[in-house]
Amino acid sequence: MRYTLRQLEYFIAAGEAGSIRHASERLSISQPSISTAISHLEQELGVQLFVRHHAQGLSLTPAGHKLVAEAKRIIQMAEGLYTSASDATDQVRGPLTVGSMVTLAPMIMPELAHSFMAAYPGTEIRQFEANHELLLDKLKRAEIDIAVTYDLLIPEGIDFVPLASLAPHALVSEDHPLAGRPEVELAELAQEPLILLDLPLSREYFLALFFREKLKPKMYSYSAHQEVVRTMVANGYGYTLANVRPRSDLALDGRRVVRLRIAGEQRAMVMGIATPASVRKSRLLKSFEDHCMTCISDSHIPGMVGPDFTN
Repeated sequence: MRYTLRQLEYFIAAGEAGSIRHASERLSISQPSISTAISHLEQELGVQLFVRHHAQGLSLTPAGHKLVAEAKRIIQMAEGLYTSASDATDQVRGPLTVGSMVTLAPMIMPELAHSFMAAYPGTEIRQFEANHELLLDKLKRAEIDIAVTYDLLIPEGIDFVPLASLAPHALVSEDHPLAGRPEVELAELAQEPLILLDLPLSREYFLALFFREKLKPKMYSYSAHQEVVRTMVANGYGYTLANVRPRSDLALDGRRVVRLRIAGEQRAMVMGIATPASVRKSRLLKSFEDHCMTCISDSHIPGMVGPDFTN
């Protein structure tokens, strides 16, 4: 065999990124190194893997699509040696790919992953952030080992362990007329312009809060990016609904947002860990599950303030 696992990793990264430059940024590897690896594979395997588009990146050839899937399987099998060694020697070591709901990842994953790797120095947490729908798809395809996400429409074949409940709340700018209130009614919010976090399943959850009370929100804007929504709210465009509770009340432009409780009984999102039901859990995966159950609860969530909005 005259190719290396590292060359396969570079090939996979370029195929997923669609360009040498983006693959280079993702891997923190020089562009010439990735180009050389791809050229070597093409020469060694006797097949063209990519179509090069001038100034527009790369696209996989039909053969490239097939081989990138095979390359992923080879990498997974190679990494499985760490799991086998860990199970055989009672050691917790090796890489673990952890998916996280994109709205949770910035707050939870840095502390959660760092504390786990500090407790188990032979491990490596590889993070993947996405919306809930994509995370479930990645779990089904065994492309990630575990996901930190919500209890939204968990399908058959996925095990979900609940860890903490996150009640919905409203966010307004600090000079909004409602900002000084201890809590607000959904009927009052329905009269204000809503800036909705536009992610699969999340948007349906937020809109259902109104529909259950036969209310129709006054839509103003949508965005799939949490910080865009927060910054628009901080600048007075309207309000939004959220479940996450960042420790900072500042938007990215430095303006402040204010959290308001929503009156009445509202359905909380339940955060937890999801894993494929059919996959045998390694010692590494079980150890990470235990770590999550120790670190995440209703009384404490990494990166967030408590349910009473205090640290």
